[in-house]
Amino acid sequence: MTTAPSHPQPARPDPRIGVLGSYGGFNIGDESILTCVLHCLRAQRPGARLVVFSRNAEHTRAHHPGADEVVDWEGVSRHQVLDALASLDLLVLGGGGLLFDGEARRYLRLVRAAQERGIRTFAYAIGAGPLREPDDREAVRTVLADMDDVVVRDEESKLVLEDVGVERDVVVTADPALLLEPQPFTDEMMRQEGVPTDSRLVGMSVREPGRAAEKLDEGDYHALLADVADFLVRRLDAHVVFLPMERHDVRHAHAVLSHMTAPDKGRILHGAYSPGQVLGFMRHLDLAVGMRLHFVIFAALSGLPVLPLPYSGKVFDFARRMGAPALVGVAREQAGLLLAEVDRLWDEYPERREELHSRVRELSRQALVTCTRCGLLLDEVDGGTEPALGAAALLDTQADPPPAPTAEPRPLGV
Repeated sequence: MTTAPSHPQPARPDPRIGVLGSYGGFNIGDESILTCVLHCLRAQRPGARLVVFSRNAEHTRAHHPGADEVVDWEGVSRHQVLDALASLDLLVLGGGGLLFDGEARRYLRLVRAAQERGIRTFAYAIGAGPLREPDDREAVRTVLADMDDVVVRDEESKLVLEDVGVERDVVVTADPALLLEPQPFTDEMMRQEGVPTDSRLVGMSVREPGRAAEKLDEGDYHALLADVADFLVRRLDAHVVFLPMERHDVRHAHAVLSHMTAPDKGRILHGAYSPGQVLGFMRHLDLAVGMRLHFVIFAALSGLPVLPLPYSGKVFDFARRMGAPALVGVAREQAGLLLAEVDRLWDEYPERREELHSRVRELSRQALVTCTRCGLLLDEVDGGTEPALGAAALLDTQADPPPAPTAEPRPLGV
């Protein structure tokens, strides 16, 4: 009896993976997320072709060399976008806060188009809310129900999805940017920005009112943050450096400076920096007070005492998970409470440093869980021809969060 010769099965081609989000240089937080998502996908599938759907393809091509292909998805023919979608094996939505009123339906139209073409879809540590508009709620409820896996970055987002009526398992991990690696921000770069290198430095983040911060009163919070900045200048003998995480933040930083009694002690970073360089800049700071979520995340990664100024659920949630003080808002009448919290934060930080470092480490592990789940879905997509790394292996490739500063901060008033 003879047996037919066996023929080796042809190797499956490397997968084509699309990444869809608010990318294109509009926000440093979103760019940091894209950096980390691309790193994850490359670690999971080194040979994959990574296709980024960007709101500004030229910017993404210039700043994210890890992307093999970049497709504009705004202001172009729908057929052009659909043609790019049709070639994918997997479409990754996110991460970041994409599912909110006025925007959710736009992203989810592309996700639905991918699903209709039999393409697997994965929600990568996304954020959700506010979601009040019926069209957005319906899109979220129906499209997420058909996704292969849905991972959100915080409990607040899971609660929003439950309120919308999403009836499926939703996994909570952490923001992808918790895996960002710092890049050098040199003394020469500090000098070019006019930031002293021989003084205490306090970082501050302000933002514009908008759909995510619709209850903010501009005049009140400009004056409030000016009070905080002046307090830190006096009590810490510090300079205050404003870090614009989005281009609109510059105007609000100038507004806060205009309310300060010591504006000569304030600086605004004006250069165009990568997310890694902004994270590297944080290593020069002694304390951080801010509104933008990723400013707070960068401060935590840098081992800084940080006071979040919550304007939305995502900042409240991160403050809670960090064990950081979370105020109830940024109204002017809270100035006394806020100054007292800054005072206490500085005094208590030496005793709390190790606990906060441990919390950052755990959140980083949670961020890796998202990557691992995406790898497991890729195993289904390509039959596991190039096995995904597990969470432990990925963690070994990731540097530890930075150690807490070794120097003890001087007591206030010294």
